[in-house]
Amino acid sequence: MKASTSLTLAALVLATLSIKPAVAQLAAQPDLAVQRAAAAQKQPLLDTLKALVSIETGSRDIEGIDQASELLAARLRELGGEVSFVQPSEATTYRMGDTPETVGRMTKAVFKGQGSKKILLIAHMDTVYPKGMLTKQSFRIEGDRAYGLGIADDKQGVAMIVHLIAVLKDLKFNEYGTLTVLINSDEEISSPGSRAALTEAGAQHDAVLSFEATRVNADKLSLATSGIAAVYIKVEGRASHAGAAPERGVNALYELSHQILQMRDLSEPQVGLKLNWTVSQAGTNRNVIPAHATAQADVRVLRVEDYDRIEATVRKRALTQLLPESKVNIDFERRRPPLEATAANRKLAAHAQKIYAEIGRRLIVDDQPEGGGTDAAFAALKSKAPVIERFGLPGFGAHTADAEWVAIDAIEPRLYLAARVIMDVARGKGL
Repeated sequence: MKASTSLTLAALVLATLSIKPAVAQLAAQPDLAVQRAAAAQKQPLLDTLKALVSIETGSRDIEGIDQASELLAARLRELGGEVSFVQPSEATTYRMGDTPETVGRMTKAVFKGQGSKKILLIAHMDTVYPKGMLTKQSFRIEGDRAYGLGIADDKQGVAMIVHLIAVLKDLKFNEYGTLTVLINSDEEISSPGSRAALTEAGAQHDAVLSFEATRVNADKLSLATSGIAAVYIKVEGRASHAGAAPERGVNALYELSHQILQMRDLSEPQVGLKLNWTVSQAGTNRNVIPAHATAQADVRVLRVEDYDRIEATVRKRALTQLLPESKVNIDFERRRPPLEATAANRKLAAHAQKIYAEIGRRLIVDDQPEGGGTDAAFAALKSKAPVIERFGLPGFGAHTADAEWVAIDAIEPRLYLAARVIMDVARGKGL
């Protein structure tokens, strides 16, 4: 081979090698139009947050919920959505010990596009705070933090969805089939009225993005959360004088103690199943054999299938009584299913990481369950589509009296992330 030919081939090889990094670098460039649209929504989003925070929306505050949902409905209509209110029916409401007689309505909006993919966006407007707390946590901005009642959990999520849709409208992006918004008002009481609608909606969509806040010290998405349940034992005995005729009584406290002791070993740490007795009560007076006794247990699971097994075990154990004359009643509440990591949400989350890298940011994907439950778990219950949590802003201080805040400088990058994920899903990418 001639020297000139060798030099020519070497030059071609070097040129080819130099092209690959250039192509990779080009592929990782941000979408400038999306960046501009996200930046334009920063102040409007803060304005929406101020409006939402200024309305008290405790889960039992129907008046406040109605007021906030009217505000939300008006914003979604302005953006072109077909808006409706969904009042939970008694038939679809899952009654628990703390479920109020009336459950607040959901706000639903449907945006129709020209594509085929169906995408669901969810958040909740209710808070844990009793009415009157607003005076202690009115909206304010200090440095890079926006403070306010329920701002992190989850009014930022509601505002993010509104202004995410505004970003897409500004871009004139409508390549999805439908973009559906579902905002509920009973999340903080375990979603008794909205869980059925969330499950049904989740099964009907190709992807679900949930907008609970992300962590301030870990910019991430979550693929898994724990399931939450509760066990209630009620024991009925018979009262009698503890000194004069204790033999005539049936001691409900004895029976309750027996039940708790025989169910103290039901946890299975190897699969993340935990059952711990946490509350008990019995008796009215020192000199009276107690006729009534109650206890509660907290249950956590990582797999939906474990609910049936632990409930069956609890009910079977309760049949073995210390005092046959007593009556033992068991209630098992499934407050929330777990959100489980799946191949589908892992794939879309990995795609989201690439999108976030376009703007030079590292996105953590957490596939391990963490404290607290999520409505995303209801949306995933009967769906094979990817369901991902924590598309919201970094937040801190949820459920605190005076220190709840979100990070303002994260508004633009988190809007960029969610907008680009929706755009790619609409085009069939990441699925």
